[in-house]
Amino acid sequence: MRSKRSILALTSLALAACTTAGTPRIIESGGDMAVRRDAMALRQSMRRLWTDHVVWTRGYIVAAVANDPSASAAATRLMKNQEDIGNAVARFYGTPAGAKLTELLKEHITIAVDLVAAAKGGNTAGVTAANTRWHANAGEIATFLSSANPNWPRETLRMMLVEHLRLTTEEAKARIEKRWDDDVRSFDQILDQALDMADALTDGIAKQFPNRV
Repeated sequence: MRSKRSILALTSLALAACTTAGTPRIIESGGDMAVRRDAMALRQSMRRLWTDHVVWTRGYIVAAVANDPSASAAATRLMKNQEDIGNAVARFYGTPAGAKLTELLKEHITIAVDLVAAAKGGNTAGVTAANTRWHANAGEIATFLSSANPNWPRETLRMMLVEHLRLTTEEAKARIEKRWDDDVRSFDQILDQALDMADALTDGIAKQFPNRV
């Protein structure tokens, strides 16, 4: 019994030593914990939205190239994704801003559909024209977002979007040309890059609204 009491006493001393002034401790208030939970939820939500973006873009490309009638349903779901992204932004910047982003992103998808159709039909001029419109649209999206948040530099956003376009074009070309390994590799790169974009958007929001996320 005395041995057990000694062990308990030593344990108590050890625990007390861990809480001395010389030992750092992390204390979070309920508000801090709530903000951290909100930040994690936003990151997960944004990643899900941009994962959906590239997954349904791929679904459309695969179906359209194969002349599968499911391409129409994939395109409809893809347009819904642009609304979802706009709604996520609207939580912080208001309904008009969310609607504007949705409009720009839907234009992004419409141009992508035109580009895939032109590439599939071997219409080089059509591909060039669609690509020009696509890059102009990317610039508009970057301008719009950077005007809303100083933590989103326009050129940084524009270059990320341009890379997204490049990778998506490579994916479509590989699919059309039946280069299956390249097709798979392209999608892996697209998904990684989309998650980087999602995180960049989340980080910008967190810096601008530190008390909310």
